[in-house]
Order: sequence, then C-alpha cells, then structure tokens
Amino acid sequence: MTYDEALDYIHSTLKFGSKLGLENIKKLLALMGNPQNHLKFIHIAGTNGKGSVGSMTGCILKESGYTVGMFTSPYIETFTERIVINDQQIEKKELATITATIKKAIEQMIQEGYNHPTEFEIVTALGLQYFYEKECDLVVLEVGMGGRLDATNVIDTPLASVITSISLDHTQYLGDTIDKIAYEKCGIIKENGLTISYPEQDERALKVIQDTAKIKKNPLIIGKNQYTIVEQTLEKTVFNYKAYKGLQIHLLGQHQILNAITAITIIEALNEYQGYNISQKDIFNGLKQAKWMARLEILQNNPYFIIDGAHNLSGIKALSQAIEDYIKDKRLIFLIGLLRDKAYEEVLETIGHQANVIITTTPDNPRALPAEELGEVAKKYCSHVIIEEDIDQSVNQALTLAQKDDVIVSFGSLYLIGEIRKIIQKKHSNE
Repeated sequence: MTYDEALDYIHSTLKFGSKLGLENIKKLLALMGNPQNHLKFIHIAGTNGKGSVGSMTGCILKESGYTVGMFTSPYIETFTERIVINDQQIEKKELATITATIKKAIEQMIQEGYNHPTEFEIVTALGLQYFYEKECDLVVLEVGMGGRLDATNVIDTPLASVITSISLDHTQYLGDTIDKIAYEKCGIIKENGLTISYPEQDERALKVIQDTAKIKKNPLIIGKNQYTIVEQTLEKTVFNYKAYKGLQIHLLGQHQILNAITAITIIEALNEYQGYNISQKDIFNGLKQAKWMARLEILQNNPYFIIDGAHNLSGIKALSQAIEDYIKDKRLIFLIGLLRDKAYEEVLETIGHQANVIITTTPDNPRALPAEELGEVAKKYCSHVIIEEDIDQSVNQALTLAQKDDVIVSFGSLYLIGEIRKIIQKKHSNE
C-alpha cells in the first residue's frame, strides 16, 4: 500500500459517518494487540484550546528530554500533521504500512459481524500504533469531539485528564447546554487519576468538572487566573505568572496566556503527583518554542495577513479581544468563510463591527455556508462588504484592497483557513 492508497482508503471511510461510541475502536485495537496499553497519556478534551495546550505541553516535555507523541485533529494542510513525534510528522511510508495492517484487522472485524470503523477510529488506531512502535515516553492525546464516547477514550487512566475551555459547539452531538457539553468532555476523567482544568471556566462547566473529579476520586488542579503582561506585540507575549518571571509565548491572544498557564499546571501536576522532575528552565524554553498553525498565525507583513481558526462563538470572542489588544488602530479587512452549522449570525454580531471591509467566501466543504448568504448578514455590521465565492479570488481581493499598514484577518472554517494558508505560501514561494 502506498501513501496515496492509504489516504484514499482512510478517506473512503467517511461514508460511515461520525459515530460516538467505543465498541468498535476497542475491537479494532484488540485485533492490533492493544498498543494503547503500552503508552502513557495526557488526555485533553475541551471546546477551544486543545491544540494550543497540547502543543505547549508537548514542547515542554520534549525540552525535558522525553520522546513525545502528539495526536491532534483536524489537520490544516497535510494529513500527517495529525500524528507527530517531537515535531516530526509521521513518515508517509510508515503511515501506509500501518494502514495496511489496520485494513486487515478491519476485514477480520467485518467477518466477525462488527460495524466498519469510522475514519476517526481508523486514524486514532493509526496514531496509537505508531506511537507504540516508536516507543514514545508520553503521548499528548487530543479528543476529536466530546470525550465520553470519543474514540480516544479507549485508553485506561492517563497521567492527566485535561479539560480546556468549554463553550457551546457541536450541540447536535453533545447537547445544547454548557452542562451537557461539560458532561461529555468530563467523560475522559478516569478513576483514581488526575484532573487539570483551564483557569477561567464557565461556572456551569466548572461545577460539572468538580463533581466528576470528586466522583472519580481525582485531585482537581486549576491554574490561577493571575498574571501580569510585561510585553504584548504581534510577535510575542511576555508575562509573569506566580514565581515565573518573563515567560514568553509566540501564540497570540490573552486566551493563549491562560492556555500556557494550563500547560504549566499540567507540568507542575506531573512533578507533584506522577514523579516527574521537569525544570522551570524546560517550562520557559518549551513555551517559547510552542507553535500552533492557524491560531492568530501571521503569514506575512506589509500588509499583515493573519489567519485564525475561530469558528464558534467562544473562539470569535477570543479573536475579537485579540484584535482589540493588538491591532485596533489599524484599518482591518476581514476575509471570512463559515460552515452552515455554525452560529454565523452571532459570529458577525460579535466581531463584524471591528472591520472596515468584510470579504465573504465559500469554504470547500459540503456543509459550507454560501458567500452570498454570509455576505447579506455581514452587511448589517459593516458598510463595505464584498462577496466572492472563489477562495483564490477572495485572497486576491483582500491583498489588492490592503495598503501597507492595513491588516487582513481571515477566520472561520479550518477548511477555508488551510486553503488560504497554502495560497499565501505559494504566492511567497513564487516571488
């Protein structure tokens, strides 16, 4: 099996949908020898911030000398982004080899009367097998959706169960209230484990986290929402937290400071409860190195072109605050594309007034909201709205309109953001 054949096989399973439940993944992994049983995990669930917290935590652990696997979703540009060890994406050849093994196990499952695994279940099995074969010391394992019935929840008690910021998203699957969504996220908390929470949770979510941790006999550790910003620019944020002076992160936005505090809390908990000895120096250096694509990522300057994967209301509020913190005095051009199942009216109501120009486009996805519909809503909040279905043309429009000191901010669906990232990089490589 080649890499392309492996991807074709994996993507062909999209037709089996997105089914929450653990029976299938348990059977698949059992046929593969249960690779997950030989690994140690930091399991991360939440609505926003999973990738950023995971990246920061992984970088600190790597800095401390550990071999660290990172399992994330979705990807921005290339499929192999989802399965990484110490910043190195899985080799295409190894992905193909493991996928061929998984395919044989699935054929046996079908013969035994089991349902065909979903795409996410296959990718989860792929990551776990790869991390096992490469003898990772720790795996930072990001939940796909929810937690309780997510395929990643097949693991036993992790070193730490981490709950990042919780807000409303995927309500058709997880419930239509914060309490219901928090219940699903807290499904990753196992008996006699260790739970860490984001410092600024919604009170309703925090109550569910506290209750679950108590029932499962977990110490609950929450970082303090107490920090001092020393310097804040588009290039970096420097802040003090507890005894840590001059911490530096390159992920932008005050919410990223809280994500960094969550990562620090994870490391401190590993030291206190799990026998690790990770130094303050490792924390400083790891946070400084952490990167995460499409999270207020600067693709160019003169004019600045910033992309952000904010697509739900909580993410949009964080983006709106970051705009206020960093670029409120600039002329702003927004390039937006969203999926129909997102709260696009509320998104534009929250952030639309900050733009001088809004360009709407259509992400390449069957669930995409047409640029025309999004544009009509945008007109309520901005006097200069351009509707451009084609993504390439929408980028050209933004670049043509932007003066040297202006800022283009593109946000919304990750399907759109990944495509825009490629377009900008291609333009620069051709220059």
